[in-house]
Amino acid sequence: MNPIKKKIRDLLGCPCPNRVPKGVFVEQWISIFTDEFQRTKDADVKYMKNRHPLIDMGWSRSGCVRYLTSLDLAETPKPSCLGCPFHGNSQWRHIRDNSPAELEDVVEFDAAIRKGNASGNRLLGEAFLHRSRVPLGQTPIDHVTASEWAALQQEFTDEDKLERGVAEGCSPWACRGDADALAQDDFGMAT
Repeated sequence: MNPIKKKIRDLLGCPCPNRVPKGVFVEQWISIFTDEFQRTKDADVKYMKNRHPLIDMGWSRSGCVRYLTSLDLAETPKPSCLGCPFHGNSQWRHIRDNSPAELEDVVEFDAAIRKGNASGNRLLGEAFLHRSRVPLGQTPIDHVTASEWAALQQEFTDEDKLERGVAEGCSPWACRGDADALAQDDFGMAT
């Protein structure tokens, strides 16, 4: 059982293996913008109901950033898993520079997934978190590629947009791995 569902069941007073009584549920608010509505999902259990308040309010990512900027909160990071393989170099640098202990955990995780997952399922090749297919502790995260710089120049109004990783981000309720992520290149652009 995933940690979120486990905690919700505990909060409801119905830890596994107890059943959650009919009609008892939590409402889970998930921050997905109108420009990423395709990432919304209904909960897969009856004791959880997913709500998407930003979509209900008609807010796009840029509208939300404008609002946060008006409150001097424009540097609010987008949500994503710590070890998300869709992070750009800027996100990896941010973790390295601001959370060295978390980076150490992610480097260990990256090494652990190399040949398979925790269940012992083997891979045909090797898994890496960084798009360079180099162990995370050795990746060139300080390097900004020519294509990244070119894209940055084209999108100058949103500085380092592509460098920060895919625009849609991830969350436990809407991971890009579930959708069209495989049809996109390293910068979240459709291929």
